[in-house]
Amino acid sequence: MSDTVNACLLDGKGAASNIAISSIDCGTATDGVLWLHLDINDPQHVNWLTQSSKIDPLILDALLAEETRPRTTPIGDGLLMALRGVNLTPGAEPDDMVSIRLWVTQGCIISTRRRNLLSVSDIMECLEAGHGPLNASEFLVDLIDGLVWRMSSTVDNLEDLVADLEGRGLEGGSSELRFELATLRRQAITLRRYLAPQREALGRLIIEKVSWIDDNHRLRLREVGDRLTRHIEDLDAVRERASVTQEELMGRLSEQMNKRMYVLSIAAAIFLPLGFLTGLLGVNLGGIPGAESSLAFWVFVIMIIAVVVIMTILFRWKRWL
Repeated sequence: MSDTVNACLLDGKGAASNIAISSIDCGTATDGVLWLHLDINDPQHVNWLTQSSKIDPLILDALLAEETRPRTTPIGDGLLMALRGVNLTPGAEPDDMVSIRLWVTQGCIISTRRRNLLSVSDIMECLEAGHGPLNASEFLVDLIDGLVWRMSSTVDNLEDLVADLEGRGLEGGSSELRFELATLRRQAITLRRYLAPQREALGRLIIEKVSWIDDNHRLRLREVGDRLTRHIEDLDAVRERASVTQEELMGRLSEQMNKRMYVLSIAAAIFLPLGFLTGLLGVNLGGIPGAESSLAFWVFVIMIIAVVVIMTILFRWKRWL
């Protein structure tokens, strides 16, 4: 189920009733909690936010922001938040994260997005089944819990991938393996770049003295924060393991190259005097020794073999072979 654009009223019993967006007034008290989930790619929703929502321009700018960084900002008794979740769309890159912007008060929730987010879909399904969040505090905890929980599979996949690459690295390296390791490191670094400020935003949410967040919900947020911290630590481990594997692979390739260059250097050193002798005796000038003798060629061959044997013995004595 996609997180379709939604306007509903939470009844405080786990369910919600859909309402028309044209009848919504966030400044009016209601018997439940208003939740507006808007697509800011839609001009009509942007127009409602800018013309009819009557919210502070600072909050409006944050809800319509093109790029967001995870954060929590208290404004009065409300919370302005930006969070990110992993994009689980088939074929999407693990580090392609989807953002959601939130303005949450005790009686009104406004969330905006540009792409679908499965954690929002989970809340909508729970509300349809009658066991969704009861209030704004529980909505916020459920959303953050869902975002972090859905990160688990992505982090686990990265750990499995780095283990596979480590095994392939032990069997032998290739340019394809080096590319895969570099891609894995980039993904882990990008994920961590978003998750670290998300951990800070969650920590800020826990310590803020907002009247409508009770101690039980703060305890749940701490548990979610611990899980998020473990994900970040796992990403650090993935990045380090990929880096070590890449270094070992480069070292092995460098060692193989050095061995090949060493063999070529030994061969060149052996054939250097032979090239000198053949070049010297091959000049087309008079007076070349043995030019008139039928045995001169075989004497020269024996001399070359003797030079090769002597140089081989010398190299072994020097422990170059």
